[in-house]
Amino acid sequence: MQPMPAFESRAEDVLRAVIEGTASVTGDEFFRSLVKNVASALGVRYAFVTECKQKPMVQMLAFWTGDGFGPTPAFDVTDTPCRDVINNGEIRCYTNGLQELFPKDLPLVDLGAVSYLGIPAFDAFGQVVGHIVILDTKPMEENLRTQAILRIFASRAGAELKRQQAEDKLRKALSEVERLKNQLYAENLYLQEEIRTHHHFNEIVGESPAVKEMLKCLETVASTDSTVLIHGPTGTGKELIARALHQYSGRKDRPLITMNCAAISAGLVESELFGHVKGAFTGAISNRDGRFKLADNGTLFLDEVGELALETQAKLLRVLQEQEFEPVGSSKSIEVDVRIIAATNRDLLEEVQKEKFRSDLYYRLNVFPIRVPSLKERPADVPLLVKFFVQKYSARMGKHIRMIPTETMRKLTAYEWPGNVRELQNLIERAVILSNDVLTLATDFQISKPTAPEQLEASATSKLVSLEEAERRHIERILKQTNWRIEGTRGAAKILGVHPNTLRSRLQKLGVKRSD
Repeated sequence: MQPMPAFESRAEDVLRAVIEGTASVTGDEFFRSLVKNVASALGVRYAFVTECKQKPMVQMLAFWTGDGFGPTPAFDVTDTPCRDVINNGEIRCYTNGLQELFPKDLPLVDLGAVSYLGIPAFDAFGQVVGHIVILDTKPMEENLRTQAILRIFASRAGAELKRQQAEDKLRKALSEVERLKNQLYAENLYLQEEIRTHHHFNEIVGESPAVKEMLKCLETVASTDSTVLIHGPTGTGKELIARALHQYSGRKDRPLITMNCAAISAGLVESELFGHVKGAFTGAISNRDGRFKLADNGTLFLDEVGELALETQAKLLRVLQEQEFEPVGSSKSIEVDVRIIAATNRDLLEEVQKEKFRSDLYYRLNVFPIRVPSLKERPADVPLLVKFFVQKYSARMGKHIRMIPTETMRKLTAYEWPGNVRELQNLIERAVILSNDVLTLATDFQISKPTAPEQLEASATSKLVSLEEAERRHIERILKQTNWRIEGTRGAAKILGVHPNTLRSRLQKLGVKRSD
């Protein structure tokens, strides 16, 4: 058997060395191992491998400098010996005088490079995806076997590049799927109750002039993206107005996210609004999207907006002005497109004068105000509402209420309804539970005889009380009706439209106590 020629034996040794050096690694480690073993096996000073980004730019993936790994910058191949390799997919070999051939490629001077060999890396479709380069500080012999060896590993590098790119795309796709899953889950938590109790525009019941004026305003502004401030007494149905505004807007196919500002403790309001990142505070074990993020391209309804702390008001104002925010614990801004609908039972202008509410936020929210009248202002709508709620709860409970006695309707119409529509709704639900064929009111429903107008006028001056005293009396009256029950569907907090903790706080501040 004839001995193998020296140059063939050398080529086989080089091939074996590079294969053994790169066989067990993938990813970034593969490219580092490749350039190190190629340079060592071929006896050259430098070797590097790149990935095409957007021609003429390439990104260096690994660079062997002879005694270690160097920096891996992105660079433009236009005035370099890499130009034809990347742009045309050609093999380029410059055996000597490299710096004179490419005087604008200043890094060649820094490296002291005088010779060059570049081999393109292709994907399965014949597109150039990168290249392998060897450089030396001495002249280089143009060797076809060296080129053949490098083509083998250029092909391997091309395959690894495509594998990495596919893996990156898969990772990004999985990350996006996970993000969307989390967002849908979060939206579902906020919306599942709203879906079960979906409201329609025609559920705003009433034919009184006050209701017709309110509906006219609603129809005017619903189709716009303008910020709306809904104001009116507690229990008048401000959330129903917000739902109607969203339903008849161009954002109806995106979620309506609601937040009761009075029902969330001050320390958690910002996290609820803007979200937080993992580790932002004790208990923040993962990233969480806030309601602004969930409402992106949709509507955010801020109920009881007058309860927000001044510090939170300032941050809310910034979001309204710039349509961007930072989650708690993050310095990265997130841009959103959200329509704001706010509601309050407070006189915000009076709160501004007391410096309890920011004037700039007030004017930013009060772009288009809608006033919801109290039920006391529209007694003619009481019979319509009674029939509506009787029908609604009868269908829900599988009952058939065939008659509402005239005396019962008279009592309901004569009552002043301090708890407004919510109080009426709760009363009718309770009555349907107690009734069979004929609507029967609960025995503890009491109504005083209506006072004649002249009696009201004569005693008006003697009955003037402070706003705080009026609030105290109103709360006491509701508590007596509920037998001092605060929580639950029939509790005073539900009728008053506030969180139980908020009501307890008000009771303590007003000095309201249950007498023995």
